[in-house]
Order: sequence, then structure tokens, then C-alpha cells
Amino acid sequence: MKIAEIITKIREVLDEKDALREEALKTTRDIVRLSGDAIKALHRGNFELAEKRLNKAQELVKHLKNMLKNHQDLYFTGYVQNAHQEFVEAMLFYSYLKDQDFPSPRELEIPEADYVLGIGDFIGELRRYFLILLMNGDIAKAEEVYHFMESVYEELMTLEYPKGLVNIRQKQDQARYILERTLEDLTRAKINKALEEKLEEALKE
Repeated sequence: MKIAEIITKIREVLDEKDALREEALKTTRDIVRLSGDAIKALHRGNFELAEKRLNKAQELVKHLKNMLKNHQDLYFTGYVQNAHQEFVEAMLFYSYLKDQDFPSPRELEIPEADYVLGIGDFIGELRRYFLILLMNGDIAKAEEVYHFMESVYEELMTLEYPKGLVNIRQKQDQARYILERTLEDLTRAKINKALEEKLEEALKE
């Protein structure tokens, strides 16, 4: 075969990959946007809107997997992984607020490595929810969220794998930092609450 013929064949393959890559990039951006919209809706208590966004994101996750089934080199890339993480984070947060069982990687059709990275992001979203509860004065509920965050963190720390398989160490370090800050905030809030109660009692005497 002549070089020109080889190059022609290569061009055909790369042109197909390039077109798929562009479509995949658009799809992943849509997944990230829909997942972010769902999380915002959840914080506002708008579960109906969150469900709509998550259902649409789930359709795109499946579409992405099917679209790239013959191009695993494109499927296991950073931008696809990031979209999966955002979707997992949103789904876990939704399930937590609805007090439902958490969906598995198989149910979401997400690679296990992407799913576990999403768990790391989920801890960060729980902190945001924790802070909202503190601002609303619901210390008891905030403490409940903290203890759940702690349990998720402990499970996350049982995973020890090389970076080449899944970059979990970074998520673990971030989760540890988030948990430490959250405990500091909770402790400060409980101390302030106790002081307020003592002050109120003193004023009544």
C-alpha cells in the first residue's frame, strides 16, 4: 500500500474521531450544566426541577456511553470523567435529601473510578448544605449532616489505589480538609449557642 493510501485511511479514522470528540465535548458540557442546575434547585428545595434536570442528564450520560462505545480512548478522557463526576455528585445529593438508597455505578451507567471521584465531590456539596443549615440556626440537623459526611469520608479512605488507576488521593485530601473545617464550624456554632442560652438564663434571674 502506498503512503498516500495509508494517510487517506488514517485521515478517515481521525476525521471520525474528531467529529465524535466535538459531539462528546458538547454532551459533557450539557451534563455538567444540567447537574449543576439540579444541585442549585435542590438547595432551593425545588425537587421537581431537580428531577427533570437529572433525568435529562441521565439520558445524555447513556447517549455518551453509546456514542463512544467503539472509541474507548475518547470515553476514558478527562472531560468525560469530569461530566460523570458532576452527575454522580448531583445524584447522590438528590438521593440524600430524598432519604433514598444511593444509586450504584451500574444503575447510573458510570465507570466505577468516575463514580468514586464523584463521592469526593459529594462531600463538598454536603458541606454547603451544612453551612446553609447553620445559617438558618438548625444546629441539630447540621450536626447530623456532619456525622454523615464523616461516615462517607471514612468509607472513601478505605480506597487505596495508584493514581494511574484512579486519582482518589486528591479527593481524599480535599475531603479531609473539608471535614476539619466543618467540625470547626460546628464546634463554634455549638459553643455560641451554649453561651447564648446561658446569657438568656442569666438575664431572666
